[in-house]
Amino acid sequence: MGAEPAGAPADPRVDPVVATTGAVEHSSEATCPKWYGVVPGVLMALVGVGLAQAGHLLVPEVGLLTWSVLLGAVATNTGLVPHAAEPGLRVATKKLLRVGVALLGLSLSVEAMLGLGLPVIALVVVTLLATLLGTNWLGRRMGLGSARSLLLATGFAICGASAIAAVQSSTEADDDDVALAVAMVTLCGTTMMLILPLLQGPLHLSAHEMGVWIGASVHDVGQVVGAASAVGASALGVAVVVKLTRVLMLGPVVAVVSAMGARRARTEGVSRPDARRPPLVPLFVLGFLGCVALRSTVVLPQDLLDRVGMVQSAVLAAALFGMGTGVRLGTLFRRSGRATVLAVVSTLLIATVSLGGVHLLAGRA
Repeated sequence: MGAEPAGAPADPRVDPVVATTGAVEHSSEATCPKWYGVVPGVLMALVGVGLAQAGHLLVPEVGLLTWSVLLGAVATNTGLVPHAAEPGLRVATKKLLRVGVALLGLSLSVEAMLGLGLPVIALVVVTLLATLLGTNWLGRRMGLGSARSLLLATGFAICGASAIAAVQSSTEADDDDVALAVAMVTLCGTTMMLILPLLQGPLHLSAHEMGVWIGASVHDVGQVVGAASAVGASALGVAVVVKLTRVLMLGPVVAVVSAMGARRARTEGVSRPDARRPPLVPLFVLGFLGCVALRSTVVLPQDLLDRVGMVQSAVLAAALFGMGTGVRLGTLFRRSGRATVLAVVSTLLIATVSLGGVHLLAGRA
């Protein structure tokens, strides 16, 4: 085919304005960084963390992570979340959550856990398993569904909002399930934080025994600190180590939940070959266990641990703010009745089993 002669008219089928505009848009898409679209949402999550921190300072009884979920829910239900922020909020929810849970491992030391002694460790494990399995079973029997029952069970048995957020990524739970579970943990855990110190005298428990009971039964780490501080410094030291021993169980529990999900996905894959299968052990669980191993084998400066702890709290808070923006309060309130009953029963279960273990250990002493 020969070249068009000079001065030949342009092809009438091609609009030069449209062609030019399309070229500019294509060039813009090609040169625009992929991360550019997530910036508004990540910035909004950071603002949410700042507001949550302010709320926590004003009302210390409500934890930073709980404030984050609440503020995210308020923002989305009052129309304050712009469409442009949604991609970044999804990144904050999924990616930052994994980073925060992994860094949580640096707060744990196997040496400190072993210092409790095998009887106390056995008490912690038995209490955790009884609460986890009992709450999950009862929730299913009450018709709450497998995902919501499991979130409530892990939140009450292990470490409150952090456990709920970690397990959510390995289940089919939605943001409403997460928000409801966090609300129940906050309500019941705060109640325990206020009541348990008052029971030391009537139950004739020593400071050490109170520390074990509080650490083995109160849901959130911050609530454990608040309850044990009211008893005394010796109770506080024991309670924190016992609580962190419960936190150490987070990795194995998430790994088991993920493995069960992977097995179920393989079964469903027979009829749905294109279904995405979850990993047998999530990478963030391996990161969590790696951080525990690092803390247990390497002497790390306390200043570094403090800074990492601040980053870990901020990262988890950003993730839970993102989760909160997916909550619809009307749906949440309509579905909370049976969950409240389950939360109360679970709280009584963990408090009773752990107290029975404390009395059993005291009788053996």
